[in-house]
Amino acid sequence: MQNPQKVQQAATFIRETLALPHPARLGVVLGTGLSGAAGGLEVLASLPYADIPGFPRSTAPSHAGNLAAAVLGGVPAWVLSGRFHLYEGYSPAEVAAGVRTLAALGADTVILTNAAGALNPQFEAGTLMAVTDHINCTGLSPLTGPNHDAWGERFPDMSRAYDPALADLARDCASRLGLRLERGVYAGVPGPHLETPAETRALRILGADAVGMSTVLETIAARHLGLRVLALSCLTNKNLPDCMEPVTLDNVLAAARAASADLARLLAAVAAEL
Repeated sequence: MQNPQKVQQAATFIRETLALPHPARLGVVLGTGLSGAAGGLEVLASLPYADIPGFPRSTAPSHAGNLAAAVLGGVPAWVLSGRFHLYEGYSPAEVAAGVRTLAALGADTVILTNAAGALNPQFEAGTLMAVTDHINCTGLSPLTGPNHDAWGERFPDMSRAYDPALADLARDCASRLGLRLERGVYAGVPGPHLETPAETRALRILGADAVGMSTVLETIAARHLGLRVLALSCLTNKNLPDCMEPVTLDNVLAAARAASADLARLLAAVAAEL
């Protein structure tokens, strides 16, 4: 499930179409309800995903579906507003197409953002969490199939999937901004259905602090390529298995949008230090 031809085709088209005067070594992916975090960007040029050859289209609600060349915290960056999910019917290769294209465009560091449900009872909805590790509950990998050796080795190490130095930087930036930033383990599930109380309890027993439907396959692909990864979750709801409250998409989107301003400030502060 490695797709170098499609990735190269997309990257070549983006370079030729946008013709930017500067390289960008930072890539950012904005997740569900978090397009408001793009408010801190100086957008230089953008493309809809639909215009990029061989690139998937984002069909998830609230995902804008465009790639922007921008300046974030004074640093040139490629920004994907919207991602691709297994629940949309995409393959692991298509889910990872975004971060692989960012790497082909020259990014060596990616910041992945997502909306997630809090599993740790000490975490509150509306706060941010830096992902320190993940549990891949999808049963899938973007590395299945013949290995593309130019991208990375056959069996990439995942002992530090999320760069500890970047997580520390995010914590320090959050502290300076007066923002609460939790740290925890993210469980990635296929979706689109939400978790039952029993599943919530099981994920917590496994050691997960938050759960969502993205990020893990992108991180695996990014680490295979040698990219440094920082992942930031917006905790949109709190999953307490003994007193589960119904969760609606509208509630998730509202919580994510409410946290977008804090996320935008944190993204800009982190980017400025890279």
